[in-house]
Amino acid sequence: MTATTPAAPLLVIGNGPAAHQLLDRLRHFGCQDPVTVLGAEDTPAYHRALLTSALDGSLPAEAMELPPAPGDTTIHTGACAVRIDRARRLVHTADGGVFPYSRLVLATGAAPLIPGLPGLRTPDGEPAAGVAVLRTLADCARLTDPAEMAARAPVTILGAGSLGVEAAFALALKDRPVTLVHPGPWPMDHLLDRTAGTLVCDRLAAAGVEVVTGTPAASYVPGTLTLADGRTLPADILLLCTGVLPETGLARAAGLGVRTGIVVDDRLGTDDPLIHAIGDCAEHRGNRGGSLASGWAQAEALARHLATGARGVAAARRVLRPRIAGPGLVVLGIPGSVPADETITLNDPANGRYARLELTGERIGSGVLIGFDRAIATTTELYVHDLPVPRDRLSLLLGRAARVARKGPVDLCPDSVVCLCNNVTHQDLTDAWHAGARKVTDLATATRATTGCGGCTRQVESICTALASTKAAATGS
Repeated sequence: MTATTPAAPLLVIGNGPAAHQLLDRLRHFGCQDPVTVLGAEDTPAYHRALLTSALDGSLPAEAMELPPAPGDTTIHTGACAVRIDRARRLVHTADGGVFPYSRLVLATGAAPLIPGLPGLRTPDGEPAAGVAVLRTLADCARLTDPAEMAARAPVTILGAGSLGVEAAFALALKDRPVTLVHPGPWPMDHLLDRTAGTLVCDRLAAAGVEVVTGTPAASYVPGTLTLADGRTLPADILLLCTGVLPETGLARAAGLGVRTGIVVDDRLGTDDPLIHAIGDCAEHRGNRGGSLASGWAQAEALARHLATGARGVAAARRVLRPRIAGPGLVVLGIPGSVPADETITLNDPANGRYARLELTGERIGSGVLIGFDRAIATTTELYVHDLPVPRDRLSLLLGRAARVARKGPVDLCPDSVVCLCNNVTHQDLTDAWHAGARKVTDLATATRATTGCGGCTRQVESICTALASTKAAATGS
């Protein structure tokens, strides 16, 4: 009797949220083929978007872990891929491991961008003493070193995008002296207009963060950051929040097409028909992903393609909910990126509230809301599901709008994502409710919904109420 050699598995390089979503959706679409995952970090898969919650101590690291992968899946942590042998369909790892593949998926993510500022690197190219980044749980652990926390070592953050702003609030909450340096006129100036940016500045100042804007950094020596205008800032730790670049080294060395990211088509395929790429490392139709929603959309599309042969990537609805002190902030889409038929603005500076929605037809094309928590919940739901806004625009922004004309919660598509932070769908919540999780707190424990930014709490409450009403009507109770 001749022994049969097992078929090579689908091999995934990367163990982040996009890879995890791919595994889940593969099983959802009926693909039961064996899958092997190579994760460079020594930890299980976790939700990277929640790192600043671990930084401020509001979430323990274990609470960030993603659920175990379903089906016939083997995950190797601490396995850093170093070479792809396309001719033999093998991937080599730094520890000498060799892994065969039938198909290969690159979900290698992105790496922090270290700008060419004098002094940031040593002569051998390593980060200089005191220079830190925030991309992994290990980075988070270094920033919360007990000795430095006890000494209240000052932290200067370079870059006031959403990550820099979140990190500033998180570290200030831990009683660290924090200075936030940004060359633009206000924090998050690529997404916020002056009014919204000023409100964020005010919040940062109230939290004890010194905000320095309008002046770029000039040089760094350990302990000190010098600005272009000659000022010097103490920086026992210099935290770089200056953007990311797709991790394309493996793909480039293997001869795959790379521009800024790994070039993929509508099946998320590279120019090798057996190799795909998703998430922050991929570039689809000239666009880099750069958001959790786009990574999930690509994972969904690739899983569908591998399971059924279908092609096409649905456009992701980009929702950014920075974790900042005080009432919420949300950015829907990219303001100003598409022509607007109507712009609605509500400014309440006395109460630190501001809203601006750009409508195309009767639908939200983009928007910024800060301080209007009830409106944030409603407008985010309308935007994510591409639903028309009510005619009473003012009541919508004040959170007093009548129930919008849309499907009720129980009629939403089962695959509609309710909790964007933890990728919890309407079906996940429905299943958990029928399994006995009848309260929002129970659903949070069962599914992790509401445990991220909390922006989905109102919708989860609505789903609970609707399911309870349906059950009562069915039983006559």
